Amino acid sequence: MAAKETIISPSLLSCDFSRLADELKALEEAGLKWAHLDVMDGKFVPNITFGPPVIKSMRKECNLFFDCHLMIEQPERYIDEFCDAGADLLCIHAESTVHLERAVAAIAERGVKPAIALNPATPLESIKYLIPQLHMVLIMSVNPGFGGQKYIPFCTQKVRDLRAMIDEMGADTLIQLDGGVTMENCRELVEAGADVLVSGSAFFKYPPYAERHKLFLETCAGK
Repeated sequence: MAAKETIISPSLLSCDFSRLADELKALEEAGLKWAHLDVMDGKFVPNITFGPPVIKSMRKECNLFFDCHLMIEQPERYIDEFCDAGADLLCIHAESTVHLERAVAAIAERGVKPAIALNPATPLESIKYLIPQLHMVLIMSVNPGFGGQKYIPFCTQKVRDLRAMIDEMGADTLIQLDGGVTMENCRELVEAGADVLVSGSAFFKYPPYAERHKLFLETCAGK
């Protein structure tokens, strides 16, 4: 069987917000399929970004798969709003809500793909029984809230452990890695078991996007 191609999900936090519609179209034209949307509330994480109205505006400009990462407290309060805005996937933090399974089920009921994010120090055991319900698990490899941080090395082993857990269950849950992903470490992360790599400054700072995307994929594949 041929190896699966790694999915690159560029983090829009690093794009030119004054030209957001153009950036979305440029990603699509460059062959990207996913876009990573970081939603921050200033409570769960120190920073504040954007919410459903901006995502709804983005949705009108492209057909990219909207990979929405909710770094917000009590995300269950806003599931309907983000689904209505056009999210294709909603990723909520295990640390952000008391009733995690209920929130995951509510996302799935809306026909949107559910995912859970784990902060670097949060153990995999906290989501073990939910894995069969999830489209994806996001391993944070930096502490969330700011772009441009350095990769936390122990997260590579965390990816390996998660891959073993998923394989043992026979699940098809994707593993996403977010934080400090660069051309220098992406191959190692894919070898550890990552399916989807989020890249912000390491992607957007190196146009043209088609060439950067191609280089990421070739490097991940060991070419």
